[in-house]
Amino acid sequence: KRQAMHRTHHHARRWLPGLNFFLADVRDGLGPFLGVFLLAQGWRLDDIGYVMALGGIAGMLATTPLGALVDASRRKRRLLAAAIALLLAGNLAIWIAPSLAVTAASQVITGVVAALIAPCLLGITLQITGHADLPRQLGINEAWNHAGNVATAALAGAMGLRWGLPSVFVLMALMGCASLACLALMRLDETPQDTPRPEQAGPCAPGLLHVLTGTPALRVLAVAMLLFHLGNAAMLPLLGQAAVARGHANPSGFTALTIIVAQLVMIPMALLAGRHAQRSGYWLLVKAALLSLPLRGLVAATWDSDWALIPVQVLDGVGAGLLGVALPGLVAQTLRGTGHVNAGLGAVMTLQGLGAAASPALAGWIAQRFGFDAAFLSLGGIAVLALALCWFGAPAEPRAAHLQPKT
Repeated sequence: KRQAMHRTHHHARRWLPGLNFFLADVRDGLGPFLGVFLLAQGWRLDDIGYVMALGGIAGMLATTPLGALVDASRRKRRLLAAAIALLLAGNLAIWIAPSLAVTAASQVITGVVAALIAPCLLGITLQITGHADLPRQLGINEAWNHAGNVATAALAGAMGLRWGLPSVFVLMALMGCASLACLALMRLDETPQDTPRPEQAGPCAPGLLHVLTGTPALRVLAVAMLLFHLGNAAMLPLLGQAAVARGHANPSGFTALTIIVAQLVMIPMALLAGRHAQRSGYWLLVKAALLSLPLRGLVAATWDSDWALIPVQVLDGVGAGLLGVALPGLVAQTLRGTGHVNAGLGAVMTLQGLGAAASPALAGWIAQRFGFDAAFLSLGGIAVLALALCWFGAPAEPRAAHLQPKT
């Protein structure tokens, strides 16, 4: 039976890269294309902002409880399939009837359902690999996710130029169907008679509230992520605004280039992060990612040139590539055996979402009163606080390669 299960998991593992590739843009709904589409339908800019904010708020509030739902479920593939189907239905509803009521409802559903995808992916990956080989697989997952972002952005841009914005809806539907096909091909055994997986807890597992508030490593990580995203979220938009305000760049071309440079760097960084975590653990990856943000702010503030885009976005790719592996891996390692891995991940993501939501307002306030350079340095300085917190407050961790599944 154990050999049969091993073969099943080996087969399922082959489809994880494809699943992450095709889900790269599906998880965000229409993303930046939504605003462009609604604007073409005659929407006001403030109304577009309101409905997009609704989705973000709904997703942020739902992340922790949906993580707990994933922890409690033995049918994580079915949960993920339902989430993908609802996302595709929401996109279709906007395409057919882009009214205020339909779009607002769709964005709330999309925000909530999108919050289900990250814990489902972590749960499925843990189910297949266990803790011992999780770091390497997280690196592979993250690399394919970034590759999917680059490919989808290029295809969406090309299809939009050739056939117009409706073709983007078709592309999102095709990507969603491809991800559903990858899920179906995994054929994991998820019946109630399954042998308990490494992330599932025993009968004496602590309660969720105790785990979220009483785990020092999780508290340090959550506060560090809040501070990091408070500094990081506004950095790229502010960089584009500064370049355009100084007359250095075409707005659309500059924005596209910033995204492509960062995503291309994230692919090798994710693979390297997976290999490093396998040998030495996750906290060093977190510290390196935090260090990348002050360096970004320093370069952006002191180098008044179009060429500053390259090192700034390379550093963005470094930080995002490392955290994409380190964050879920560290949460899984910290909460191993509690039965609340995905709820813990949801709690950390909720706090980082709060930081990201506040970041543009803080950056705009500083830039308006003291200039772009002061804003860049201030955003980087916030990450220094996060780095200090992790440096002095992070507990020791076992090497990920030495973690063996509990029996």
